[in-house]
Amino acid sequence: MDMQILIIVGLIAVVLLVIGIRQVGSHYGKIRPSQEVAQAYRNFRLNPNFKYYSSGSDVYPRAIIGIDKTWTLESDLWISRDLAAQNLRELVQNMQLQERESGVMLHGFDIYDNREAKIGDCFSASILHTPVKITGERRVIVFAPPL
Repeated sequence: MDMQILIIVGLIAVVLLVIGIRQVGSHYGKIRPSQEVAQAYRNFRLNPNFKYYSSGSDVYPRAIIGIDKTWTLESDLWISRDLAAQNLRELVQNMQLQERESGVMLHGFDIYDNREAKIGDCFSASILHTPVKITGERRVIVFAPPL
């Protein structure tokens, strides 16, 4: 009889653990590599549905992200940028100059919410492992990439 109770308690613990993990994960989005996003930034193409931000230096940013205008980015680590194609060209070319000097490759990424819907994109060398936290209805924190 004691063995049956232990098995039942163990199964309940596993079920509760799975439910807990799913709840924690439900508040986080994902970042995935995208060749299309990389090409768009390398060709200085802006998405008219995105608002743009940068992290790092105003002249030599570490990353540029575009977030769907229907979403609010909650972070003091990103600087809002009013980009036109020429401004984007200048920023991307400065990032590419740093890329050549440091040997660190720049990549494009899609940013997804916790429901797998695309909410933005990013151009950076090191944002793949950066958390995307959904904080509320159409509110997101995208943590800035490490140095």
